Amino acid sequence: MTDTPRFATEWLTLPDLVEVLGESLGRVRRLLDDGYLVGSRRDGVLRVPSVFIVDGRPLPSLRGTIIVLHDVGFDADETIDWLLTPEETIGVAPIEALLAGRKSEVRRVAATLA
Repeated sequence: MTDTPRFATEWLTLPDLVEVLGESLGRVRRLLDDGYLVGSRRDGVLRVPSVFIVDGRPLPSLRGTIIVLHDVGFDADETIDWLLTPEETIGVAPIEALLAGRKSEVRRVAATLA
């Protein structure tokens, strides 16, 4: 583990996601299965960083970025860690760049991580 400060975010459980997204548990699980969201087991409970939700929906640019990261061999934990940790070539945490509309830049950097 590094001492690099990670992007601060709350963590949402599946019941939290059902409430925030206004979707059924089955639909929330499908969003995870289909790569619209990525979660990690924290303290034995599957959780998703709340920063991945914008205006009650998964951040639109997240899915393609998750796919690129999985294609280069990242598992869910590595994907979340990369998204939340400042990336030198981007200048900020990749999630900050995605929130600012810089998805092409983020995906270009992610594709080089293999």
